[in-house]
Amino acid sequence: MPKTFSRLETKGKKALFAVSPELCKGCGLCIEKCPSQVLDWSTRIGIYGTPIVEPKRMERCTGCMLCQYFCPDAAIDVIRREKPRQQKEEAGGSKPK
Repeated sequence: MPKTFSRLETKGKKALFAVSPELCKGCGLCIEKCPSQVLDWSTRIGIYGTPIVEPKRMERCTGCMLCQYFCPDAAIDVIRREKPRQQKEEAGGSKPK
């Protein structure tokens, strides 16, 4: 039977950021690799007795997913929001070239 982990989710304009406290060991790779400096240390303690990460500046998040790619423990999920379609496309018009 698969194990289900809890997720702490934060919504932003371009993406949803989720971290699993049971998986985050507090290595800080995601903080180091984030080009927009979105992530920082949390006051919440993870499973290894170290602080986990959290988005402190979510308005800066571009949804690049580098934090997810560099996390060695798969503790981070970034789900990009879909771009809103232009009104023409929604009305059934053709796409601009």
